[in-house]
Formats: sequence, C-alpha cells, structure tokens
Amino acid sequence: MGKPLPMALRERVAGFVDEGHGHREAARRFRMSPRFVNELMKLRRETGSLLVPRRQGHAPGWGKLAPHTLFVRERMATSGELTLDELCVELEGRGVEVHRSSVGRLLHRLGLSHKKNAAGQRAGASRHP
Repeated sequence: MGKPLPMALRERVAGFVDEGHGHREAARRFRMSPRFVNELMKLRRETGSLLVPRRQGHAPGWGKLAPHTLFVRERMATSGELTLDELCVELEGRGVEVHRSSVGRLLHRLGLSHKKNAAGQRAGASRHP
C-alpha cells in the first residue's frame, strides 16, 4: 500500500488548480493521475484543508462476517471437518449471503485454515515424475 503524497506537493497541485488551470493539466504537469487531483480538490472543498489525508485501505472489522466470527469459531471447534461450502450454507441460514472465498479468508485470519493430506498432516508440495 502506498503512502500519502507529501504536503508540499499537495499544496503545489492545489495552488496550480487555484491559478485557473484544469485538473487534467495539473495531473500532466505534476505526473499524477487526474483522479488524484479531483479527489484532492474534493477533499479540500469538504474539509477546508489538505492536512488530513484520507485513510487508505479497507476499514478494519472484516466486513459482513465480523459479527459471525464467534459462530464460525464454535462451528469449526465442534465439527472441524466442515467445508467452505457447508459453512456458506450455515451462514446463509443466519441471513448472511457470502462467497466461499470470503469464508476462506475469514478462516485464515482466525488461524483455522490449512490443507491436510490423508494422514492429517499439512500437505507438502506435489511431486511430478
């Protein structure tokens, strides 16, 4: 994930636009995307300042599965042999429609996900002759 651009650059871009130049022209001059210039000017209109860059990345909380983490932990503890599809069906019964990849990511974050081979050990790399 990138970092917010330096304040000096943000101020120069905003000043350039304030002089009457367009957003696309500012983007070309300062070698950045027109969307960044649009968002920068929008941020200044909304907050009156360029000092507080917006938060980057996703908000913490794991989305719509956050309220169901305890349920998933309990289900995996009582029946550790559930598949992702079975968990999806059980969550759907609780009113949450979610894709199996989202459930897989939740299990991974909870430390409950790993592949096993027939002996119950973690699977190694496959060997092809």
